[in-house]
Amino acid sequence: MTYVIVGAGPAGVVAAETIRKLDPHGKVVIVGDEPEPPYSRMAIPYLLIRNIDEQGTYLRKAPGHFEDSVEVVHGSVASVDSSAKSLRLSDGREMAYDALLVATGSTPILPPVPGIDGERVTTCWTLEDARKIAEGLRPGASVLLIGAGFIGCIILEALVASGANLTVVEMGDRMVPRMLDETCGAMLQDWCREKGVNVMTGAQVESIEHRDDVAAVRISGGREVEAELVISAAGVRANAGFLEGTGIELSGGAVVVDRHMCSSVPGIYAAGDAACGRDFSTGDYSVQAIQPTAVEHGRIAASNMVRHGSVTHQGCINMNVLDTIGLISVSYGQWEGIEGGDSVSLLDRDGYRYISLQFAGDQLIGANTLGITQHIGVLRGLIQGQFRLGHWKSRLMDNPLLIMEAYLAATQGA
Repeated sequence: MTYVIVGAGPAGVVAAETIRKLDPHGKVVIVGDEPEPPYSRMAIPYLLIRNIDEQGTYLRKAPGHFEDSVEVVHGSVASVDSSAKSLRLSDGREMAYDALLVATGSTPILPPVPGIDGERVTTCWTLEDARKIAEGLRPGASVLLIGAGFIGCIILEALVASGANLTVVEMGDRMVPRMLDETCGAMLQDWCREKGVNVMTGAQVESIEHRDDVAAVRISGGREVEAELVISAAGVRANAGFLEGTGIELSGGAVVVDRHMCSSVPGIYAAGDAACGRDFSTGDYSVQAIQPTAVEHGRIAASNMVRHGSVTHQGCINMNVLDTIGLISVSYGQWEGIEGGDSVSLLDRDGYRYISLQFAGDQLIGANTLGITQHIGVLRGLIQGQFRLGHWKSRLMDNPLLIMEAYLAATQGA
């Protein structure tokens, strides 16, 4: 058997290692479109502030980790011929497979802004991007960040640590709008402003004019900010365009997969950001562009590539944990709540502490927290365990901080 994995991120690496354990004699190939060894994008902020070097971003640190068991090929896939079970790289090389995994991740989206393609503008997605940003980072450097979503806030942390003079422009009405509710997102914005970050929400970049030594960024409302460096973190899209014309069902550019992570074409699987998979909380199919989901997808897909149908995907729980200049925010499950459901929140605005719980009947289905780090793993356990809380629901409605007590009662059958 020849197993080909397109994509050298966490999903691809975990899949390759899983296949090797289950099939010691099969040929395993990872195709990555970057010249570096497989690395973690989530480590790039630590590289920017020099907490690690480039080798520190590598997913596997041991020299020669892949040499004996997995072949790593550098190149980008141009097309797939599903009937012939082969793929062609952009340089003309062809490769046959018996089972194929698409784990190509996402590609940054650049907003349609005049001047966005100028030399002072970059994304922060690859090691090549990180090298360009590092050249311009120094204490007092003027930097403008487009986007205050999850990825944007991870980058923000590194930019603040570098001592840069930072402005953040977010088109949503709050920071991290796809993760935090109105109260939580607004508090995070206040926190960042208190730390010296100029945060503009409900604002859009309208144009970027490149002058001799700065980029003049025009922002809605007639405002203008000059920046030596502009970083765009305005979102991503699934990187699966090379599958068009293969007959594989796509949704929003991502591969629609079944409960075994298999696409609509037998023998072709998908994982991570490139997969439209089952959401544990809702049962619907969506893209969860987070690393824990990528790793779980990769493991399940690999198991089924070796022995189809051996592992069933129960769905990934939507979960995000974000550290923004020392303030931890968390979202789990259906944090926005559901129609007809109950909710409760507790707020300490001055202390930057907040918790919001969402219920369906007497089951906890979602949560948002800010500045609360104790027992946040318990929230996931309560949601994923789908426990019936009984009278403990009313206790949580009175005091949502009793999550550990509720968890112990639920798991011990009290």
